Amino acid sequence: MSKESRMRATINQKLTEMGEGERLKELLRAKLTECGWKDQMKAHCKEVIKDKGLEHVTVEDLMVEITPKGRVLVPDSVKKELLQRIRAFLAQHAT
Repeated sequence: MSKESRMRATINQKLTEMGEGERLKELLRAKLTECGWKDQMKAHCKEVIKDKGLEHVTVEDLMVEITPKGRVLVPDSVKKELLQRIRAFLAQHAT
């Protein structure tokens, strides 16, 4: 396991243990709904299903199709806010 992988695992563990991971997920959900991301992704899913046909689309196919667009559509302001909150949490709970 690389040093970066170990660091990520440690950060994730600390976020989970202290409940901050769930709070960040809730914040992310709220921000994405607020900015219209959720509606855009829902529309994109409908488009993909319409183009391929419901009987020809699996959940896995849909995930592969929408994930790149979903990542691109997350506003930079939301990404920055989450990163700032994670950094503040880690600074406060550094051991």
